[in-house]
Amino acid sequence: MALVMGVDSSTQSCKVVIVDAQTGAIVREGRAPHPDGTSVDPDAWWTALQQAIAEAGGLADVAAWSIGGQQHGMVALDAQGNVVRDALLWNDTRSAAAAADLTAEFGAAALVARTGLVPVASFTITKLRWLRDHEPENAARVAAVALPHDWLTWRLRGFGPVADGRAALDELVTDRSDASGTGYWNPGEVEEGDDGYDRELLIAALGHDAVLPRVLGPRESVADADGRRVGPGAGDNAGAALGVGARVGDVVVSIGTSGTVFAISEQPVRDESGTVAGFADADGHFLPIVVTLNAARVLDAIGRLLGVDHAELSRLALAAEPGAAGLALLPYFEGERTPNLPDASASLTGMTLASTTRENLARAAVEGMLGGLGAGLDALRELGVPIERALLIGGGAQSEAVRRIAPDVLGVPVEVPEPGEYVALGAARQAAWMV
Repeated sequence: MALVMGVDSSTQSCKVVIVDAQTGAIVREGRAPHPDGTSVDPDAWWTALQQAIAEAGGLADVAAWSIGGQQHGMVALDAQGNVVRDALLWNDTRSAAAAADLTAEFGAAALVARTGLVPVASFTITKLRWLRDHEPENAARVAAVALPHDWLTWRLRGFGPVADGRAALDELVTDRSDASGTGYWNPGEVEEGDDGYDRELLIAALGHDAVLPRVLGPRESVADADGRRVGPGAGDNAGAALGVGARVGDVVVSIGTSGTVFAISEQPVRDESGTVAGFADADGHFLPIVVTLNAARVLDAIGRLLGVDHAELSRLALAAEPGAAGLALLPYFEGERTPNLPDASASLTGMTLASTTRENLARAAVEGMLGGLGAGLDALRELGVPIERALLIGGGAQSEAVRRIAPDVLGVPVEVPEPGEYVALGAARQAAWMV
């Protein structure tokens, strides 16, 4: 049987799966941790990738591979291929003012038309502007800009820093989904011969032009040093969509540290309000997405307050009636990204002697968290994205209360796939297209 490798280089760790290309069955796997923080030396990811591959039994019998990974992270390289500074990750918010500056300069409507996005601190373009404004000497050294999965693909293919001369920066490759999260790539139709990059926006951010990864098509591949086929990879959400088998009409609701709501669409989606980001997917379609800051940690917080584990929190929530007797939790414990309320805080309303019970508080936590995600579904619906079914994934989806309450709050049938490493499995599915 032909074996392929899929990788998920996430914020927290690197996961590797080696699967049967025909059946998708996992044959072996490995994992290694990543350092904490919002600014990370990419060499730590490279070390973790090598460790996870070794734990998974190596690449000797693997025919093809592909890497999925956290989106938006700024990997800045000099002409010799050295990392200029630690990568700023998606959750690094120091570039919030840069996002506002770019929006003021170009206008939200124009940016959405050109890139599908209104800049926020998560996106790569804002991090480049921050670098230009706050570390101009580092910005001047930048010869190429990659994303985490681009850079790891480049390294694993056998490229890297050189002592003399110029590194093979033109061998950097990426895919539609990750390019669509930069803020300087057009996810819509592009003319033949056009790479889709908006160089004017890149220069406005960084201060000068730079090498950008070549955007491969969904079934296009390159080779590594040993002749294996290498897929274009994917951003984490697009990889998860592939891994879970999402199709047009599906919306994936991922309940992890943060919450994501993304759908498969046949048409590009543009939202001048910035609520919905108009990403591309990894299979030739589009992936409009809404992100919330408050998801599974809402349940963690209320569980700690009540002194119970997740199973007991679920039991308490299901013991209460829908609506929690009027008790309502607005779960903005860490501010919120959607809606854009970075300085907001959580609030509990509807408290009476009758409503303020452990059961109702647990129910209000589940309903409040799901309500925030449901607002993401509403935003997609308002833009004409077809939604027929919700697929619930992530740690929070393992709560029985979440699974049972979700259909009423989200307003669509809900399915909960078996837990799995969906980003890595999506990358493996992509690699299987190459053999």
